[in-house]
Amino acid sequence: MKVIDYFRDTKGELKHVSWPTRHQTIYFTIVVIVISVGTAAFLGFFDFAFIVFFGKIIGVAR
Repeated sequence: MKVIDYFRDTKGELKHVSWPTRHQTIYFTIVVIVISVGTAAFLGFFDFAFIVFFGKIIGVAR
């Protein structure tokens, strides 16, 4: 009976959730994608810069 009570309580709690609109979902998805791409570009730039910098220090040609 505990499992049935759990699902019944969960269903009741989900009725109190403030779900985002379609417009908000699309907007926040785009924001997450843009931030992810920006972060990847930022980290990729520094990765490349460190490879070049340390490659010149230790004499590895790239």
